[in-house]
Amino acid sequence: MDTNTKRKQQLDARNAASVRDQTHPTIPGDEDRDTLLNYYRQMVLIRHFEEKASEMYTKARIGGYCHLNLGEEATVVGFCAGLEPTDYVYTNYREHGYAIGRGISSYAVMAELFGKETGCSHGRGGSMHLFDLGRRFMGGYAIVGGELPLATGAAFAVAYRGSREVVACQMGDGTTNTGVFHESLNFAKIYSLPIIYFIVNNQYGMGLRVEQGSAVSELYHKACAYNMPSERVNGNDVLAVRDAVRSAAKIAREQHEPSLIEAVSYRFGGHSVVDPARYREKEEVQSAREQDPIPAFASRLISAGLLHEHEAHEIDEQAQREVDAAVRFADESPEPSVEAFLQGLEEYVYAPTDASMKGA
Repeated sequence: MDTNTKRKQQLDARNAASVRDQTHPTIPGDEDRDTLLNYYRQMVLIRHFEEKASEMYTKARIGGYCHLNLGEEATVVGFCAGLEPTDYVYTNYREHGYAIGRGISSYAVMAELFGKETGCSHGRGGSMHLFDLGRRFMGGYAIVGGELPLATGAAFAVAYRGSREVVACQMGDGTTNTGVFHESLNFAKIYSLPIIYFIVNNQYGMGLRVEQGSAVSELYHKACAYNMPSERVNGNDVLAVRDAVRSAAKIAREQHEPSLIEAVSYRFGGHSVVDPARYREKEEVQSAREQDPIPAFASRLISAGLLHEHEAHEIDEQAQREVDAAVRFADESPEPSVEAFLQGLEEYVYAPTDASMKGA
């Protein structure tokens, strides 16, 4: 690597940290108090849910892989808040918070992690495959970039029908280095599809720093190759993320044009629950935790006179009680029977087998 390239990557890394750590503006006067407090409640609930999920995984109550949204709560809630209930959401495997943000109950999500019949995917999907068609939460996908062609295809269907829904496709920073990322953006622009590509830049693709894994580490610039509007926002600011998603959704809904958002956030833990994240310096993690989006948002609400400290304490306790109850619900829920699993081979699929097509 030549000296100029290395210096450029180091500068991009500092710029990303600067975006994430910037001072949050005061709460605008026209914001609705109940709406803001709901954002805060969701962020706190997601934090407690993920902490409990980590605990349950270490106790072997959750199997498979488990990727958490710890530290990304403002990004998650802002993303969901910027969309309408009729819009479609596709995510990657780090999707617990997004499922809760779309209205799936914490009980159903926890039960799914436990592999129970009462889970949102009837215990068939687990952590990486949450799904709820009624809420248009179209699933998490375990393959890096696996959600992009499906989301792009859904946006093509929306455009073909001439309807006003928007498709929002969430992904991690590492996905932008895959071929399917570029193919999807190119296709979406050519056919003027109503889709938002939403990158959560949490600084690491597994254990690799963004600026080490991407020639263009200011990831929103990658949309320029496809003449697509793009924006980089502070992922620690729930209102900034919400407003960016709203603007992108307006473009998609009214103009049937794609756009891209890069939300600069930080992943408090490792890539998954079992990743000790020894590739990060302790000072870096500590610095990021000092920018924790939850107390930062609470401070803004308190300064604006919209939240009192005792209310914040009550919200925290309520979230903890809900998560504890979700664990009890998951514990007490039935395991899928063998018969139900066999039935589910054809029942819980996108397109059931058509007997008339057998042997075709």
